[in-house]
Amino acid sequence: MQKLVDLFFKLLELLVVLALVAMVIMVFGNVVLRYGFNSGITVSDEMSRYCFIWLTYIGAMIAMREGGHLGVDTLVKHLPVMGKKVCLFASEALMLLCNGLFVLGTWKMHDLQVTNVSPVVGISMIWIYGIGYVVGIVMALFNLSVLYRLLTGQLSEEELVQVVESEDVPHSVPVQPAGGLLNDAGARP
Repeated sequence: MQKLVDLFFKLLELLVVLALVAMVIMVFGNVVLRYGFNSGITVSDEMSRYCFIWLTYIGAMIAMREGGHLGVDTLVKHLPVMGKKVCLFASEALMLLCNGLFVLGTWKMHDLQVTNVSPVVGISMIWIYGIGYVVGIVMALFNLSVLYRLLTGQLSEEELVQVVESEDVPHSVPVQPAGGLLNDAGARP
């Protein structure tokens, strides 16, 4: 099962790359055509926008899997284990609710989007906004997985705080006090 999930996310990563490459080619090509030859490709603006929509949604799924979404752990990391569990449960349950609402909203707009045709490309808009089904379901499955692991006691204490630390590397240079310079040991000479 894990190999199938890994394959699915490799496919998603490939789709992100393809969408980004397509966007760059279409937008750059259109800029060159407009300024260099006073013409352009009419579908490139619309298709690059659709690629951006898909790139955003697919990127959100990948970030969910990698734990890359933003979060604030200032309070949670100072709570006892039970407090961390309660906060994680509330967080995952709220995200599950939001994902359910996302799928429900996509479902309610489905009939409208099927009949709504894009103005330039001429495709049904369900091909653009139907990604909401996939995103909502995949992210809800991640929420359910975390909730299951939480309720069955399979999460370690470190996993209870689901926030990735900043990728910024802190500087190793100590802060200089107002009274003067510090030596290598961090003390005044």
